[in-house]
Amino acid sequence: MNNTIIRCDGIGKRYRIGRKERYRTLRDTLSDTFTAPLRWRWNESLPRDSDAESFWALKDVSFEVKQGDVVGIIGRNGAGKSTLLKILSRITEPTEGYAEIRGRVASLLEVGTGFHPELTGRENIYLNGAILGMKRLEVERKFDEIVAFAEIEKFLDTPVKRYSSGMFVRLAFAVAAHLEPEILIIDEVLAVGDAEFQRKCLGKIESAASGEGRTVLFVSHNIAAVEALCSSAILLSGGSVAASGPTGGIVQEYLSDIRGSAVTPLKDRKDREGSGAVRFTAVSLADGTGSSTSSFQCGAEAILNLQFANTTDRAIRNLRVAVLLSNDVGQRVLLLDTTLVGQDMKGIAEGYGVIRILIRKLCLLPGRYHFTIWSTASGVVADWIKNAGTIDVQGGDYFGTGQLPLHGEGVFVVEHEFEYEPGAGTRISELARQSNC
Repeated sequence: MNNTIIRCDGIGKRYRIGRKERYRTLRDTLSDTFTAPLRWRWNESLPRDSDAESFWALKDVSFEVKQGDVVGIIGRNGAGKSTLLKILSRITEPTEGYAEIRGRVASLLEVGTGFHPELTGRENIYLNGAILGMKRLEVERKFDEIVAFAEIEKFLDTPVKRYSSGMFVRLAFAVAAHLEPEILIIDEVLAVGDAEFQRKCLGKIESAASGEGRTVLFVSHNIAAVEALCSSAILLSGGSVAASGPTGGIVQEYLSDIRGSAVTPLKDRKDREGSGAVRFTAVSLADGTGSSTSSFQCGAEAILNLQFANTTDRAIRNLRVAVLLSNDVGQRVLLLDTTLVGQDMKGIAEGYGVIRILIRKLCLLPGRYHFTIWSTASGVVADWIKNAGTIDVQGGDYFGTGQLPLHGEGVFVVEHEFEYEPGAGTRISELARQSNC
């Protein structure tokens, strides 16, 4: 039996520069058949504009998704991820190629998509159910679950145009996830919600796929979430499919591509923020002997040298400097900060200087770490540079026991000890029993 639920064949999307794209309205969507199996084929014929006036956001994209699969779609900004999801959600049409979708589709794309701003939260829940082809009784059976998940009980009868972006996303996700579509399409919009709600959403996605057999297409720059949720992934690059397969391998290919990009010298970086009173000009790494290196063993001494310039014509009275380290999937793992250790710099003379950060015993587990650096001068951000450099950490004898911590067994290690006290468990049990009397 063929259980392919999504099939894309040679999809391409061309935009004409300077002309507006015609998007499908609610009336357009309601006029189409939304019941399974669903199949559409578009063959749009555009006027023959010159290539100089158009660009291809997608080109020759082909893949298949099986029922119950959770597929991550990853790639750099501008790779075509959102355009692909808009085509699969029937918001825009492809220029060439076609897609087959078998089943009801619920999409969570840009904030507010699929909601009428003048209608209340309650009315929009029923509206979305109708768009999905559900009867009113079907929606009513899920209504309380949707409201509880979205946590908007107090504002249920308020027009959604008065909702904050976070409230909008909570309701949109709750509606999309609970109205039982066969296919759930989710773009980066979840990043708008707070951390707790994001955890709820990821848990719901996981249960919808594993327990309910739904198919999920998930676009996110949160690589850790993609790895945790998705069994397979598609890597888009320049509007085309660069690779597809098991998530682990595709993520590594994506990260290798990012790491292989040319690195602009720090002094020439244009994507920095701040007043410019202080500008970082170079970063270098050294071991405990002062020798230059880019790789350290776990537990070794490490030195980070930050070269900078005070561009003002006077001394800076108070300078705060910080370095934030993140792992390969973007998780923040370590902050080195002069304020935290009570060592903000006083009286920084005009001209050039170096700030050295000494790490006596590097606690990071094996892996590659990227760091962001910033400084504030008298409380005002002076310079802020994301992805200013990388540190590679190898396995090392951190505890001096001959046991090496391995990659993937956490993020960092700390000094710790175990103690044994005979009979302590019995006394604790007695105390607990007495406290319950």
